[in-house]
Amino acid sequence: MNDKALIILVAGPYRSGTNDDPVLMENNLRKMEEAALLIFRAGHIPVVGEWFALPLLKVAGSKYPGDAIYEEISYPIARRMITRADAIWRIEGASKGADGDVEKAHSLGIPVYYKAEDIPGIS
Repeated sequence: MNDKALIILVAGPYRSGTNDDPVLMENNLRKMEEAALLIFRAGHIPVVGEWFALPLLKVAGSKYPGDAIYEEISYPIARRMITRADAIWRIEGASKGADGDVEKAHSLGIPVYYKAEDIPGIS
């Protein structure tokens, strides 16, 4: 365990490549959550944007991925969280949103990890 727990945002595909199939979207979320578990076990605080976005989308009345409410909440919540993160882990998979997260992190000077073994505490 590290002396200082880092807040690490997991960035990866959620909707990308799914054709909005809820089963495929759930599979993508599962991959991000598996990455989050590795981060937690390394002594850090994992964050997945969908943990915040999905409940907000439901309360706000989003009817389907890509509707106006989805666009209002989904990407903006991740962009706001980046400003509070110590690092980002960009997991594999094509994703416009995750690529935007990485771009935002770079603009803020926030480290971006591309491999688990690069994260402190993971070997």
